[in-house]
Amino acid sequence: MNGQELINSRRSIYKFTEETVGDDLLNQALIAASNAPCHKHTHPWRFYILGREIRSKLIPTITKLSKIKSKKLQSKNIEADAQRAIRKITDPPLLIAVTSQITPNDDFRTKEDYAATVCALHNLVLSLWDNGIGSQWSTGSITRDNDTYDLLSIDSKQEEIIGFIKAGYPEKIRTVNKKPVDEFVNYVD
Repeated sequence: MNGQELINSRRSIYKFTEETVGDDLLNQALIAASNAPCHKHTHPWRFYILGREIRSKLIPTITKLSKIKSKKLQSKNIEADAQRAIRKITDPPLLIAVTSQITPNDDFRTKEDYAATVCALHNLVLSLWDNGIGSQWSTGSITRDNDTYDLLSIDSKQEEIIGFIKAGYPEKIRTVNKKPVDEFVNYVD
């Protein structure tokens, strides 16, 4: 597909087949990510490919956070909620934690680097999509919890986890109705 079709057809995928994503396609996507626009060439992004062992180590943190959320929402099935949250991390064939560099005492640089990291993340997602691999960018509470940083050996003073990318071959692609352009564009003379 051409670039416009690629951009306009991409959708968030929530359920994946069990087929693994080949290292060659992952590397292709990481190269695409590395070519994202980046003001001052800081290359502030880091991609942590999370294997099965580290995902298992995240289960207590996921369980803790899920129970907090369930209690806050007054859920009647806290255990089922926890199991669903665990599957969101353990089931995807590919799971990537994405971080952006933090520049102490320079909020503007940190903001610019965050924007560049999002561009890199999106390049990664589009490259995967071009190869038939779907993904979802998740920014749940696990991305903000100190235990997650500790388990992944990420220094929260140097890097911010901006999300997890869950990826794999789609079980189903949703149809989504997007807003018409004239609802969010203003021409100013």
